[in-house]
Amino acid sequence: MEHIAALLLVIGCSDTMTECRELSAPVSVFETFEACTAERPFALGDLQGQARHVVGECLVVDPALEDDYDQIVWNVRPDGSLDASLKVSGMLVASNGARPEKDSLQQQ
Repeated sequence: MEHIAALLLVIGCSDTMTECRELSAPVSVFETFEACTAERPFALGDLQGQARHVVGECLVVDPALEDDYDQIVWNVRPDGSLDASLKVSGMLVASNGARPEKDSLQQQ
């Protein structure tokens, strides 16, 4: 099983940098931070036509928390710089897909 060491986050924004959204990078997870850094300029170039301004950042993935990360928090500043991080919210959601059918017993 390979471990993820870095995640490439790419954001596309409008002219005024007020409307931004995540863009799908061709490859978004990497085994090393260096591999992510090397791929970043190519991914940004490939996605240039999808938004007026395209910014991206490689985020370090802590192997101990790899399965626990459940949020990517990001903000694009007016100057076009990207501030982003991976977070663990601490919220636990449980679900049981099997729902028992009611039996024929009746309450009195």
